[in-house]
Amino acid sequence: MDIELAIQPNDPALIPIAEKIYAGQRLTFEDGLTLFHSYDLLTIGQLADYVNRRLNGGKYVYFNHNRHVNPTNICAFHCNFCSFRRDPGDPDAYAWMPEEIVERIRPTVTPQITEFHIVGGLHPHYGFEYYLNVLRALKKAYPWVHLKAFTAVEIDFFAQMTGLSHEEILRQLIDAGLDSMPGGGAEIFHPEIRRKICPEKADADTWLAVHRTAHQLGLRTNATMLYGHIEKYEHRVDHLLRLRALQDETGGFQTFIPLRYHPENNQLGRRATWTTAHDTLKTIAISRLLLDNFPHIKAYWIMLTPPIAQIALHFGADDIDGTVMEEKVYHEAGATTEQYLDKLDLIRLIRAAGKIPVERDTLYHILRVYDEPLEEIEAEIIARRRRRIAEQARKKRELQHAQVSSR
Repeated sequence: MDIELAIQPNDPALIPIAEKIYAGQRLTFEDGLTLFHSYDLLTIGQLADYVNRRLNGGKYVYFNHNRHVNPTNICAFHCNFCSFRRDPGDPDAYAWMPEEIVERIRPTVTPQITEFHIVGGLHPHYGFEYYLNVLRALKKAYPWVHLKAFTAVEIDFFAQMTGLSHEEILRQLIDAGLDSMPGGGAEIFHPEIRRKICPEKADADTWLAVHRTAHQLGLRTNATMLYGHIEKYEHRVDHLLRLRALQDETGGFQTFIPLRYHPENNQLGRRATWTTAHDTLKTIAISRLLLDNFPHIKAYWIMLTPPIAQIALHFGADDIDGTVMEEKVYHEAGATTEQYLDKLDLIRLIRAAGKIPVERDTLYHILRVYDEPLEEIEAEIIARRRRRIAEQARKKRELQHAQVSSR
């Protein structure tokens, strides 16, 4: 193919791949392996940035105002990469009732929050009704908040528990308030790795089948891949191409999130260690190149650290996740990041990378584009924050006065 390359790779093996990318041709399994085996990180990143600009314009970086909700850490499964799960009776095991969840999160829920990200353990003794009631309680208390809840692994667990089909489980969850699904539980699809790290979980075909059914019912979902443990490059490419094939079929995936393995406080950490920033940036970039039919690639700052997530915005990622608030799963496994970044933190992070911050809802409807001078945005958000704090203080004083008067 005789085409003039805007990017000249240092690795000659990348030249035919770059030619295919500029010609708009789909990359193959062999192309994916070549990319992973190459050390020409900057070229791979530039190619991914080119694809992001072609698909999304390259200027906007999305974030949302979200909160994590983990109803229980008690789990029937024993994935050896998981640091979150507990057995019943463990000193730090917990299982919150639906009404308790509503009250626990109330102090942190504001009208600006648009999403609850709800995942947790597979409780061996609580029935499906418990999970339905979690959704019902949250939707009743906070009707404006989008409920992105329960991975495909959880859906399959509910089906096994009840004897119902995946479709019937999803229909009942939708009736209870489910709005979309997260992409967790995918880990690595290849059976050689999956049976070593999570043998009890739904296999790859089942995970994909649940998402296919969700898409057929009109739900939008995300997808993930846990990388940087005992898998090899061919396992990563296999995983990405299986996702691409389902997206060709349904078009129901919104975002792909590469999840960096965290090795602390879990059994797999005895054989695996922290992966590198080089590997992380390469994985994000190659995900953008192979997943040509996924609208968005997310650099999840909780997993990556904000500085690496910021760099990833030039390696094909166009989403940085959200405010998050009270993330438990990865902090149990050694994440050293904050459990919360406020809106202003995210805006500053994105602007410092030379991008335009865009606040979105879960379905990527744009709520606001922050393209004004940063000083104006800072002044507006800080003033709003001060008004909210003053209002909270006023309500607290009124409550204290009422309590004193009633004595």
